[in-house]
Amino acid sequence: MYKITIAIDGYSSTGKSTIAKQLAKSLGYKYVDSGAMYRAVTLYAMENGFISESHFNVNDFVLELDKIKLDFEFNEALEFSEIILNNENVEKQIRTLEVSSFVSQVSAIAEVRYQLVKLQHEMGKNKGIVMDGRDIGTVVFPDAELKIFLNASAEVRAQRRFDELISRGDAITFEDVLRNVNERDYIDSHREESPLTKAEDAIEIDTTHLSLQEQYDKIFQLVNMTLEDYE
Repeated sequence: MYKITIAIDGYSSTGKSTIAKQLAKSLGYKYVDSGAMYRAVTLYAMENGFISESHFNVNDFVLELDKIKLDFEFNEALEFSEIILNNENVEKQIRTLEVSSFVSQVSAIAEVRYQLVKLQHEMGKNKGIVMDGRDIGTVVFPDAELKIFLNASAEVRAQRRFDELISRGDAITFEDVLRNVNERDYIDSHREESPLTKAEDAIEIDTTHLSLQEQYDKIFQLVNMTLEDYE
């Protein structure tokens, strides 16, 4: 059976990762969370003192990039792959609001994007992959057979993220989460390197009023239509 590359881009908390995981499982494809890769690099920068609320030592951080080793390890219980940073599973650590507050700054660095895009190309060279992020359809896989761009109102996305963090026991406020969503939107859309934009041939879906099941059904239908075109 012919395998395709599925690129899912969009703003934070639009359901990209959840949908991508479901699609990969249903299709028997490899799933790669590119956002987790940038979050892991951000965590490294935080833990090694390169970035904080008061400073960001970009030059010294760039010199450390070769020391950062990323991989994914399949979790059979959760049925998806988790991010490994220098031989340590950091899936939980990268999902905090603190990491979220710095990830857009780290992601904007050209050297970081170059290194991770090169790794993503290698992961997807044999197709049969679902990858989500900010520049998958525009930079990483511009020739992907199916490109999806997800959007939703900032308030709805902030509520989704807030509910997720609260369920994990994080002590945060909705206002803090909404502020973070808006700040990330601005930085992601205005950075010089690979800004968040919709690919011309991407199909845009507004998830504001869609349940996760409705999102999945709509996108899975698009996948089947795309596969039929290659049979």
